[in-house]
Amino acid sequence: MEKWMVVAGVWSMCALCAVLFIRGAAATTSRRLRAAQAESGEAAHAAQP
Repeated sequence: MEKWMVVAGVWSMCALCAVLFIRGAAATTSRRLRAAQAESGEAAHAAQP
């Protein structure tokens, strides 16, 4: 029984780390996308007289 608790604990930690890593990577990508959209919007406003 103790062996299975250790296996379940290790598996849970790996799953948690994977989820946090994927969420962090996705947040960085969406931040870059928002920054690029804001930049292109500012450029469009600057081009208009």
